[in-house]
Amino acid sequence: MIKNIRFIVLFLVAVSASAVVMAQSTATTSSPYSKYGLGLLSNGTLPQTTAMGGIATGINRISGYNNINSQNPASYSFINFTTIDVGLYSAFTTLNQTGQDAQKNSNFRLSHIAFAIPVSKKSALSFGLQPYSELGYNYVQTKSNLGTTLPSDTNAVNNIYSGDGGLSKAYLGYGFHLIKGLYLGANVSYIFGNLQQYRSVEIPNLYGNLNSRIEESNQVHGINYDFGAQYSIDLKEDTHLTFGYSGSASTNLKSTNRYVASLYQKDFTTGDEGVAADTIVNQTQTGAKIKLPLINHFGFTFQKDNKFLVGADYSTGKWSSLSIAGVNQDLQNTQSLNVGGQFTPDANQLHNYFARIDYRLGFNYQKTYVNIESTNINQKAVTFGFGFPLAPNNQGLSFYKINFAAEIGQRGTLANSLIKENFYNFHIGFTLNDKWFRKYRFD
Repeated sequence: MIKNIRFIVLFLVAVSASAVVMAQSTATTSSPYSKYGLGLLSNGTLPQTTAMGGIATGINRISGYNNINSQNPASYSFINFTTIDVGLYSAFTTLNQTGQDAQKNSNFRLSHIAFAIPVSKKSALSFGLQPYSELGYNYVQTKSNLGTTLPSDTNAVNNIYSGDGGLSKAYLGYGFHLIKGLYLGANVSYIFGNLQQYRSVEIPNLYGNLNSRIEESNQVHGINYDFGAQYSIDLKEDTHLTFGYSGSASTNLKSTNRYVASLYQKDFTTGDEGVAADTIVNQTQTGAKIKLPLINHFGFTFQKDNKFLVGADYSTGKWSSLSIAGVNQDLQNTQSLNVGGQFTPDANQLHNYFARIDYRLGFNYQKTYVNIESTNINQKAVTFGFGFPLAPNNQGLSFYKINFAAEIGQRGTLANSLIKENFYNFHIGFTLNDKWFRKYRFD
């Protein structure tokens, strides 16, 4: 009992800490493409499925371990141990543009915390906190001399664009077994966070000039719903084919929208800014709405217990309908393909630890919702990772695994003077499966 109380206390502390971390308006990405829409969208997968290309729709148990798969809440039906999963994330990005020096950035954060507990033999509850989107960029575009006949570096105008923040998603879900082979589930989610963007115009070589800045922020909160189904066919006692579907409903989030336009002076030698000399516009709109689109995921997995798993996902999102404060964001619909799998040489091997490791590999391709100058901003990545099992406790009722995943990919293109990003993302998570609330007998 003391052990269970300790886990509960640690879990609540972790949730509180992660809520504070994820709610901060601090950039957790360094992509200029995050300025569009709600930022870069998170795929919502844990390291064990991220390493397999991000497949999730047909995933439930992996290598005999209970796995929390919030992307398809029907998968909770397979959870028969109390399960905790917490992880960290790091990203290293290089931005390339024709005629410009490469720019390198790095970011680190807590990635997720998830909890699941069985309610009956074939149903379970899950709740947790994970990122929904990330916003973070800072770049300058320089134009020459205000259209005069002076040399190009005289009275050059710097257009400075920056943004930071992001949205987090806290969810509560339930999954259950309906009839033979069919599993259903649903999540109710609370999405919240801050999105802040700035546009500045500065003229470094014009003495006494007042520079201008526009600041637009959205403080977002609201409810969203996820739903899912899985149909599992037992080809043999230890071999299964699972088909899955999940979706996110089109709902409205609330936003407090603030728009401020101001003038300021700046010492370009030191970079120090003075207080705003004048505020031209200062408007706050409460009760503005952000209309989220309908998102659909389709997938399947083919699995032999404790040996191998392969699968694929296809997803679509109607992001062309996204509007913020009644203004359509001119985005395009998304499509993505995820393919991957894992292999475990011998999960029961006692004398060769490497034979018990899960080896994972995958690939994903996404047509993002960003289109610039009739050019699609696409993203693709190769993924790989490992599942490292740890020794169970003496009673064999607690199981642990460390999951590592890496993504190597690119986003964007050099065509039409756009930016190509090369990124290296690393994920590490700790999974606990434990039999809680056991009754003990004493003679």
